[in-house]
Amino acid sequence: MKKINCIPLVIILLFSLSIQAQTKQWSLTECIKYALDNNISIKQTELDTKTAGIDKKGAIGNFIPSFNSNASHSWNIGLNQDPTTGILRNQTTQYSSMGAGVGFDIYKGMQNQNTLRRANLSILAAKYQLKKMQEDVALNVANAFLQVLFNKENLKVQQEQKAINEKQLLRSDELVKAGSVPRGDLLDIKATVASDGQRVVTAENALLISKLSLAQLLQLKEFYDFDVTDDTSVKDENNILAQTPIAVYDKAKEQRTELKIAKTNLEIAEKNVAIAKGGFQPTLQGFYNVNTRISYADSFDFQTGASQPAAPFGQQFADNRGQAFGAQLSIPIFNGFSARNNVERSKVSLEKSKIAVEQEELTLQRNVYTAFTEAKGGLNAYESALSALEARQEAYNYAKEKYAVGMMNSFDFNQSQTLFSAAQSEVIRTKYDYIFKIKILEFYFGIPIIKN
Repeated sequence: MKKINCIPLVIILLFSLSIQAQTKQWSLTECIKYALDNNISIKQTELDTKTAGIDKKGAIGNFIPSFNSNASHSWNIGLNQDPTTGILRNQTTQYSSMGAGVGFDIYKGMQNQNTLRRANLSILAAKYQLKKMQEDVALNVANAFLQVLFNKENLKVQQEQKAINEKQLLRSDELVKAGSVPRGDLLDIKATVASDGQRVVTAENALLISKLSLAQLLQLKEFYDFDVTDDTSVKDENNILAQTPIAVYDKAKEQRTELKIAKTNLEIAEKNVAIAKGGFQPTLQGFYNVNTRISYADSFDFQTGASQPAAPFGQQFADNRGQAFGAQLSIPIFNGFSARNNVERSKVSLEKSKIAVEQEELTLQRNVYTAFTEAKGGLNAYESALSALEARQEAYNYAKEKYAVGMMNSFDFNQSQTLFSAAQSEVIRTKYDYIFKIKILEFYFGIPIIKN
């Protein structure tokens, strides 16, 4: 039996796998999930959330006693007082001291408590900001995804129209040779085919740019073979247009992240006022310190006139040990209006936050009513475009029959064909415009762009 060479089979298999890998098509769900995992703006916002968590640790630390230690060593040259014996001597002495202390707040005008509450609110606000960023990215990806689908369908229309005109060109050439139609009709068809070629090139460029925009939005490094699926259909699955604008707005006030951010910032501003007011109140702090010292110099006995060696370090460490503890009360009387100015500044920020909440509610109401109106209008425009396409299809078929029997010149026939092509493009445009407007309206109603 002859041996079978497997190398060509392996090469063919690897080539097939490579082609499949290159032609992978991304769904809308895959695009959005990938963007949420890799978008740079989302990653930056996630770091802000971590910063808020660190600030909370600092607020918790205000309730924990502080503990510090110290140590020093010095050389004293000349006439100086022995720090241990108190005797003045002309000598060089060495002296070491060490100590430790604990301090803690007993009362600080509720500033520590309010700082911790503000830190918790800041974490909540950071989470809302992250969610808002994720929602914005999801909407942008959905819009870019639908733009790619629109350009793909538009390219198909232009290619089909070009193919039809190329066939018509061949037939017209035969009719001209047979003397059935004038040569001017053939020239008109050639010009139409050339224009179709330009439209195809324009549609191809638009599709390439839209794919590039979506790939960059996803932070894809390799986007040369990037493509998306064609499974999007026009349907209001959640029957969102059956709702009233008031119902959508009421639901949006409960669901929308930007309104939650504004309300959380209002609570943070209230805590800032409470913290600033705490600066008017007395503070009471407790402390406990322990210290000791060691001298390296020999002591002098005046009765015997002899020097005595320094006591062992361990003995000095124990004999010279001292302690101090107590409480310190601080009452603010006048501090250059700093506390008063802090309170006034915080109150101004509070008023700004209240206005921001009102403004956000008004903006949300306007956006909801606008989105509802645009979705309704988008549906009407799409239905009208379908009706217009149906009429243009019949007109084109009729014109084609008349042109085939010589009852219509090439100019009028091309006009009918151009109007039919424009009607096809309008259906595609209104279709994806309507889909995106429905997504926006569902978004305000609390329906996510993709289902988990």
